[in-house]
Parts: sequence; structure tokens; C-alpha cells
Amino acid sequence: MRASEPGPSLTELATTHGTDKWGMHRYTPHYERFLEHLREETFTLLEIGIGGYAQSGEGGASLRMWRDFFPRAQIIGLDIEDKSFVTGDRVHVYQGSQVDPEVLDRIFADFPDIKVVIDDGSHRPEHIRETFALLFERLPLDGLYAIEDTQTSYWPAWGGSRDRHDPSTTMALVKDLVDGLNYEEYLDQHYRPTPTDLTIKGLHCFHNLVILEKGDNREGTNKRVAAEPLTGLDALRQKIADTADRFRRRSP
Repeated sequence: MRASEPGPSLTELATTHGTDKWGMHRYTPHYERFLEHLREETFTLLEIGIGGYAQSGEGGASLRMWRDFFPRAQIIGLDIEDKSFVTGDRVHVYQGSQVDPEVLDRIFADFPDIKVVIDDGSHRPEHIRETFALLFERLPLDGLYAIEDTQTSYWPAWGGSRDRHDPSTTMALVKDLVDGLNYEEYLDQHYRPTPTDLTIKGLHCFHNLVILEKGDNREGTNKRVAAEPLTGLDALRQKIADTADRFRRRSP
């Protein structure tokens, strides 16, 4: 393939290597949308969960997909099981728990330029939340963090809950992070933004997949001085003033 020719799509590579990121799931078009700009970049991608569970000799399909999609990237896989057989050209494998700080410290010491993290590990909400707390802060401001299989938020057998308002699930974390995108609009004068409030600039939810863009989230507030919403004639006067202001801004 010449340099000017486009490479295969991520979905095509998923099919070639047999990963369920396409087929059982439909993740690959979303990933390609958010990762295409890195295709020729030099960086490191960490995927938690290599696949194949405890079955000897199985797993690694998605790591090979990432390797072929990003020809200049280093690809790391972390799994609780021994998946050392997956190791190969630009593919590095670590064994350990996704919530073991020592294991994660070792990975980041070996590969300090990790820019993309994909959590396809245990799928248990308690692990997902702890892993996020341990890793998101380590990513650069142009990094990306993905959480797969968020359906387990609703499955008690996987640590989730039938109660959609249960605060301990993965999706409860996601909903909190969505609020944090707009922290500058809170009327609580005593609120102090969290690190994620300040550094998540985009959060995208798809079926069983969440993708977070890391970046500077200090855009400035759009709230008015009044703490309470305007009503009646006051609201009408404000609407007229806003409309007039918009027309003035459009005038040459």
C-alpha cells in the first residue's frame, strides 16, 4: 500500500482479526471517528482486557486490530490472565489487575506517552470506576478515555443494579461527569470544580460505549447575575432585549 492510499477501515480490520468490537458490538465506527486523526501519529494506546478469558491461546484480536490501524503506535494490553503469547511487533502485554496501582504505575513508567486508554476489562462497575480514578488524570490534555460494555450498570450479576438511579454504577459516574461539563454554570458560589470538571471537554455516549475527550474545560460562564429565573414581564423584557442584542451582533 502506497503512503497516499487510505488504509483499511477499523471495521474492516476488526472483521479481519475477529474482534467483537464489530459484530457483537458496533464500536469501531465510533472509535474511527474519534481516533482517525492519530492514525499516522507516534503514541501509545493501552487496552485493558485482552480477551479469551482464561482459555489458553485465545485473545489479542483487538490489540492486533489497533496495531494495524496505527502503524506508528505502541499497543499495550493488560489482562488478569497470562496473555504473554499475544506479545509481538509493537504489541506489549502485562498481566495484573486493572485496579492494582503498582501494575498501572509500571505500565506508565515503561510507556509515559500513553494517550488513549480503553477499558474493556472486567466490566464490573466498581472496577471501571476505580480504574478511571487511577488513570484518567495520567492522560495528556489531548488524550482519550473509552469505557466499553456499560450495559453491566444495569445487571446485578455483574455488580450493577436494576435501579437506574443507583449511584454506584458506571453510568452513574458518567451522568456525574456530564454535569461536570457545565460546572461553570452552577449557581452554588461555594462549589469548587473537580479535576474532571476542569479536564473533560467532551463526553460521548453510544450503545454500551462511552468516549471521553480530555482537554481544557474552562470556557467561561454563560449564566446571568440573577440566581433565580425571570418570570412574567421581567422574562418578556429580557427576551426582547436578547433578541435585539442578537440583531445588533449580526449587523455589519
